Amino acid sequence: MPTIFSKIINGEIPCYKVAENDEFLAFLDINPNSTGHTLCIPKIEVDDILDLDESTYKNLMLFSRIVAKSIKKVIECKKVSITVIGLEVPHVHVHLIPLNTMIDANFSNKVKLSDSDFRETAKLISTSFNSL
Repeated sequence: MPTIFSKIINGEIPCYKVAENDEFLAFLDINPNSTGHTLCIPKIEVDDILDLDESTYKNLMLFSRIVAKSIKKVIECKKVSITVIGLEVPHVHVHLIPLNTMIDANFSNKVKLSDSDFRETAKLISTSFNSL
């Protein structure tokens, strides 16, 4: 059964897309720890990051790095955390979380954003990504 992320990749479920190439997709987390919290996923459905082939693993990390730099350019934050947990959805995903305090890294603390907040944030990060 396809994961929710595969459905997003296939366009069956909408997302706030910030970046995409042939192998990967980046979109805003709809239950974010902070404004700009982004997920980077491979377009192949693999549950565990350690099960990715070496090339896909490396390219996912490089893609995530570029997206993180894009976030840092447009979201005021001290750092962008790069975190892989992978328990919520059985599809590899890298969390990019803008951090100002350690509380921002706590997955128990979430921020509420409106649709217009999500759209504006996605547009800012996407424009930043396309300029790198």
